[in-house]
Amino acid sequence: MSRSAKADAVLALHRFGMGPRPGSIAAIEADPRGALIAELERPSASQLAASALPSSSKAFRTVNEANARRQAKTIIATKAQQEAKRQQMSDAPSMMEGSGQDANAMAAKIAAEAVPDPGRQIYLDEARVRTEAALGAEIGFVERLVWFWSNHFCISADKIQSMSGAYEREAIRPHVVGRFADMLLAVEGHPAMLFYLDNIDSIGPNSIAGINRTRGLNENIAREVLELHTLGVRSGYTQDDVLSFAKVVTGWTLLQPANNPEHGGEFSFNPRLHEPGAQKVIGKLYEDETVEQGRGVLRDLAAHPATATHIATKLARYFIADTPPPQLVEKMAKVFVDTAGDLKEVAKAMVSSDESWTQPPTKLKRPSEWVVGMVRAAGILQADPARFTAGQALLGEPLWRPTSPKGYPDDEASWIDGMGRRLDVANNFAERVSSRTDPQEVIESVLGSSVSPEVMQAVGRAETRQQALVLLFMSAEFQRR
Repeated sequence: MSRSAKADAVLALHRFGMGPRPGSIAAIEADPRGALIAELERPSASQLAASALPSSSKAFRTVNEANARRQAKTIIATKAQQEAKRQQMSDAPSMMEGSGQDANAMAAKIAAEAVPDPGRQIYLDEARVRTEAALGAEIGFVERLVWFWSNHFCISADKIQSMSGAYEREAIRPHVVGRFADMLLAVEGHPAMLFYLDNIDSIGPNSIAGINRTRGLNENIAREVLELHTLGVRSGYTQDDVLSFAKVVTGWTLLQPANNPEHGGEFSFNPRLHEPGAQKVIGKLYEDETVEQGRGVLRDLAAHPATATHIATKLARYFIADTPPPQLVEKMAKVFVDTAGDLKEVAKAMVSSDESWTQPPTKLKRPSEWVVGMVRAAGILQADPARFTAGQALLGEPLWRPTSPKGYPDDEASWIDGMGRRLDVANNFAERVSSRTDPQEVIESVLGSSVSPEVMQAVGRAETRQQALVLLFMSAEFQRR
């Protein structure tokens, strides 16, 4: 059954973009597919105007320095508090019980006030720039790709807050319309990933450091690269492959700020930590014992047919349906293989395929996508990062904080139980914008009159603008794509 051009435009903005905003439907109505492809072709489409934000290594050094200064002040303040207590209570020894703990707590409080944690502000600044890029995007297809890849190659701000935003800017954004192999190399060699997956603590058992120390091999990054980032589960690799690959990337670490205040937090290959000798991974022998040994494995993993299928499946699931059409996955995987992992061409294949447009709009949006879509519908281009990140946490998808290296799930079952919290968020937002946002205008110019007659009737009967907006934001037409 054919749809109107306006209906295709609405679907394009919901399914592939960040959601309609005033005027966006009319802007792409003449050729929705062409508009999506044009966004992929726009120079620097994935880049941010973020010159004021620190690099990941600079952010890491800033937080590390603050922590060191705070620790020093805590020690000084603790000694001063304890000395004061001893002088005050020298004549009352029975009152000394617990005074040491009190002194430590007071000292820590004094130090925290004297040297605030800069990591929180860095995180909020990154969140603001990222959110406003999504709000201001014409369509938001490229931004959605950034969000997909950032989740595919996720780290957690709970473990490495200072680098979480810069990691996305440095390792993900430059490659979302480039080649998968380049992104894979950038991600796995980024200090944030090495820190998150504990590779900085991994030492080759027969390396110089391994012989001299008690610490040993850590398999985390090898396992996650094979299982999550490239080949996927049940793709033929073995535990021996995991162990060999883990040895290949020993020595991939970062410079410590305490030892290198100018370059601390930057990537470093330390040959003293690297397992010597050739290693066999997925049937191929890698003899180079430098950093290129690991890069060689990553390049071959990027070109593996199983990687093509894994990536195509995840992309189609994220954009199209929980169970994506097999024909679409096959087309995208073939383009991935034929173009040596050209992600722009894979994205073009997805939006050019009829299967991407004939699926009914039943895919439940993740909380972050729904919230951004709601704010865009109100025509708002700026965001309060503290409020936004708090809302995301309330909805179960805190920014850059997945609970495991798998990232956030893309299936409806994982998010449907949170609809009650979405109602609370929608009500709160509608209350703030109802004075300047007309529900009827949202229906006509933002949703293209695509809402069902039942929703139209409910909105028309609403007692207040706030209530009407909540009905729109909670409607299936707005929640799904």
